Amino acid sequence: QVQLVEYGGGSVQAGGSLRLSCVASGGLFRLNAMAWYRQAPGKQRELVAAISSAQSTSYSDSVKGRFTISRDNAKNTVYLQMNSLKPEDTAVYYCNHATRPWDNWGQGTQVTVSS
Repeated sequence: QVQLVEYGGGSVQAGGSLRLSCVASGGLFRLNAMAWYRQAPGKQRELVAAISSAQSTSYSDSVKGRFTISRDNAKNTVYLQMNSLKPEDTAVYYCNHATRPWDNWGQGTQVTVSS
């Protein structure tokens, strides 16, 4: 069973940057498309960035041009570099499979952006 651990969140001012990391264990990481999701208070969880096993990437319109997803298969880790952060980016961020999310989500990492 895949275990997911996210970290790297924090509190920043608008315009700041953060780098999130997610370590996956228990599966064939390099074969899986991975994604970062986020959930703001009172809202549904949404996918913000995805990366395939072949390193192709895609982004939601709300983060395109500001966030960059990457992966290091040797470390079973997926990253999310977040620049030019906005208050509306405030949420708990999770990683999981990009198309068939595993049931056991990680604890997530909180990102808070103040204006």
